[in-house]
Amino acid sequence: MFKAFKKHKDLILYSSSLALLLLLLRWLEFRFLVLSTSLDIYIGIIAAVFMGLGIWLALKLFKPKPKTIVVEKEVYVTPTPEFVLNQKELDNLNLTIRELEVLELMAKGMSNKEIADQLFVSLNTIKTHSGKLFEKMEVKRRTQAVEKAKRLSIIP
Repeated sequence: MFKAFKKHKDLILYSSSLALLLLLLRWLEFRFLVLSTSLDIYIGIIAAVFMGLGIWLALKLFKPKPKTIVVEKEVYVTPTPEFVLNQKELDNLNLTIRELEVLELMAKGMSNKEIADQLFVSLNTIKTHSGKLFEKMEVKRRTQAVEKAKRLSIIP
């Protein structure tokens, strides 16, 4: 119940204030105002109050958006350290030189066909090397193999 009140607080406040205003006008009509008062005065008062509440509600609901400021500045990046091959991990994986070459070319984003052309071997040979490479590295996809090889410092 309180969540609904918080969510619609402005609407509830607006409608309840209008209801109180109408009750007040009715009470004033019977108590203090002469019954012969023109209906135009009542309509004018109600219109002015509605206009005031409408402006207040509009200002409350439609606040101006904050300005976005873009700040440009130079960023200095330190050079990455040179790659050092982790020979221990390479020996643990027991990769052949050809499998390592295939892995390096995979890391460059080459397809199997491009790797085959680069190494002057058939496409099936590359697929065989890739399969053995995935098996030794205990991965299922090229991206996993490249990520693991970079993490283990086998390829730059």
